[in-house]
Amino acid sequence: MAYRGIQHHSAPPDSHIRADDGRRYWSGVDADVNGMLGGFPGVSRIDLRTSRSFLAKLGLGRADGQKAIKRALEGGAGIGRITEGLLLDVAETVDVVEPIAKFTAALEGRPGVGRIYNVGLEDWRPEPETETQGNSNPESVSYDLVWNQWCVGYLTDQQLVAYLRRCGAVLSVDDGGRVGGVIVVKENVSTNGKDLFDPQDSSVTREDESFRRIFEEAGLRLVRTELQHGFPHELYPVRMYALKPKES
Repeated sequence: MAYRGIQHHSAPPDSHIRADDGRRYWSGVDADVNGMLGGFPGVSRIDLRTSRSFLAKLGLGRADGQKAIKRALEGGAGIGRITEGLLLDVAETVDVVEPIAKFTAALEGRPGVGRIYNVGLEDWRPEPETETQGNSNPESVSYDLVWNQWCVGYLTDQQLVAYLRRCGAVLSVDDGGRVGGVIVVKENVSTNGKDLFDPQDSSVTREDESFRRIFEEAGLRLVRTELQHGFPHELYPVRMYALKPKES
């Protein structure tokens, strides 16, 4: 979450990002919904409802009571607000990436929660599937959905491009060899005509144009995009982007 009125800087805003500063900030935040949402816990319900609708439009909801997603990944999961409030309802298994271990403690042993990676997105690397009997060469894990919300602002542009490329490389592929998985990025969007650095938590709020440039550099194509509605006016607009690798 981010408030309007972030400082302007002459150097590229993402050049000011320091991972240690961001983690120091979040280490001091309470491990609850109020802490995760910057004192606006009331937006959680409409946020999850809109995200659920967005997934349904992508064909990733529930059909006849069946979960449409075999395995999902949540980047920057925090306490698992989205994992528990949305993803576990549509996915059989959800892996999470979150550098602050105290946030993911409650997810340990939670039914449906798979691997917990206590690293930053810039350091995350997918692990291979567990070896099965008679198979000493397990296949790489694949995801039908990679959900990233209010977390990619802690990555520099270069780090974000590299992270999105890794996400694209582990999306599931259908029987015809086409990528079936999708990446979703749901983030605050600057309306000031430039990206803005926030020194409080060492993050960047990017404008829509910057996101689209980064997606292009990461080899991704935009499948669908929508604005979030119903949030307080003092917060930045929030946009959802659904992405898939470009077809070669």
